[in-house]
Amino acid sequence: MALPLLHRRGFLASGMSLAASAALAAPMRSSSGPLRVGAVADCQYADQDDNGARMYRRSPAKLRAAVDHFNTLTLDHVVHLGDFIDKGWASFDAQQPAIDALRHPWRFVLGNHDFAVDDDKKALVAARLGMPARYYSFETRGWVFLALDGNDLSEYGWPAGSPELALSQRLHRERFPGAPDWDGGIGAAQLQWIDATLADAGRRGLKAALYCHFPIFPANPHNLWNATEVTDLVVRHRAAKVWINGHNHDGNYGETGGLHCVNLKGMLDTEETAYAVLDFGSDHLRLTGFGRQTNLRLKLRR
Repeated sequence: MALPLLHRRGFLASGMSLAASAALAAPMRSSSGPLRVGAVADCQYADQDDNGARMYRRSPAKLRAAVDHFNTLTLDHVVHLGDFIDKGWASFDAQQPAIDALRHPWRFVLGNHDFAVDDDKKALVAARLGMPARYYSFETRGWVFLALDGNDLSEYGWPAGSPELALSQRLHRERFPGAPDWDGGIGAAQLQWIDATLADAGRRGLKAALYCHFPIFPANPHNLWNATEVTDLVVRHRAAKVWINGHNHDGNYGETGGLHCVNLKGMLDTEETAYAVLDFGSDHLRLTGFGRQTNLRLKLRR
């Protein structure tokens, strides 16, 4: 079975990711069918007691139930939009059965809680989830998907004493004073990569979808530190059709400059569940929600 190409910071990633390798058991997709994707946000497992609406120990069972449903469908991939765990390296192990059970390729983006591990493990988080890098892209049937790292600038995503943490702290202090330290931002090198990747998509007639843990629009305390800068960059590329994220567990939606900004509801803090199936049509995106996730039908800009 041919898998979509994975691109890392503008280069082809060598080898197959661990998550993608699980797709070998999945059925072959028909090239004539709709591009269909499963999506989950903020499963956020930890071995700890409930805290208000946050039901940490129930997360693996809810995720596995969603995976069982996804396995009955014909999907191109399933994306988890960050905060796969709440804290602790061992929490990834509790989620592994659901990773292994999926018959489609997993695609992950990194959330702030995914870095709630010891400093010596922070550099290993992306690989633990089978990601080729902290941000990357892949293509399938006329679409390019950009999986972004909204923790690129952050107070938590880099080990103490690292130049990345020092830069993040300085920019937080000087450019984004008062921005929550549980949010993050996208750094200069990644912004250049986004710009180049979207420009290339436009030249080649591809549509683009951007996955990130953090929202950019409408204005919200959960948004990226540099949400305005990121939004302006993405909107000017007409190839970019939709930004899909988690982080704000209540969910949200807005449209700006023709870009649809879809914030999925979190799976963690609900008695039932929350996840979605996305159908990418030629001129529309249809989101079918399950549990507390609401439905959307969005017309794509040309």
